[in-house]
Amino acid sequence: MINPTSRRLVSVALSCVMLVGCAASGGSSSPDEPVDNYFARDLPGLPEGYDGPMMSPADNPIRQARQLGNPPPTLIRQALLAQHERWLGTPYRLGGTSRRGVDCSALVQNIFADTFRLEIPRTTARQIHEGRRVSRDELRPGDLVFFRPPGAYRHVGIYVGDGRFLHASTSRGVKLSSLDNPYWQRYYWQSRRALDTQHLAQRLDSSVIASSEG
Repeated sequence: MINPTSRRLVSVALSCVMLVGCAASGGSSSPDEPVDNYFARDLPGLPEGYDGPMMSPADNPIRQARQLGNPPPTLIRQALLAQHERWLGTPYRLGGTSRRGVDCSALVQNIFADTFRLEIPRTTARQIHEGRRVSRDELRPGDLVFFRPPGAYRHVGIYVGDGRFLHASTSRGVKLSSLDNPYWQRYYWQSRRALDTQHLAQRLDSSVIASSEG
């Protein structure tokens, strides 16, 4: 007979297996979406010598970036890369709004609220009207990038710099992808700047970094 303590341990173990299976269920890409083989730490802008995890926008790399007097785009990129680490492994789920499962527009809404204290609409249909339109060659970290893939739904992500954007992929969950990938080049639609870079970085300073130092 299994005692209550052993039963609880077995239950926790099974839950972990289920979560891993869920996160891995998007491991094989669909015919529509490509696999990008690179990691967040391949991107420039991380403090020299840093090789630890970035679990939230309040972690040390961002504070270090601020203390080194890095410009606003670098601070924003650091925060977005930290959010990538925080959400990594979250599966795509249409209508989902949490790390149990999230769709593309909910991921964008969550990150803007958590990182910049900026409330933006829930859906891509409304997010497409945020801020002002910018051309692809004007993109800066924090800009919204929109796509029109086949089907009824539009797709949105957040530009992080160096030609990459953070998004919730329907086949692989939350990840970083390259705008130069032929798939995303083909279906690229437009980009929007919800708030200018300087003001976005100021919101990051006051809402995330400053609170973590208190």
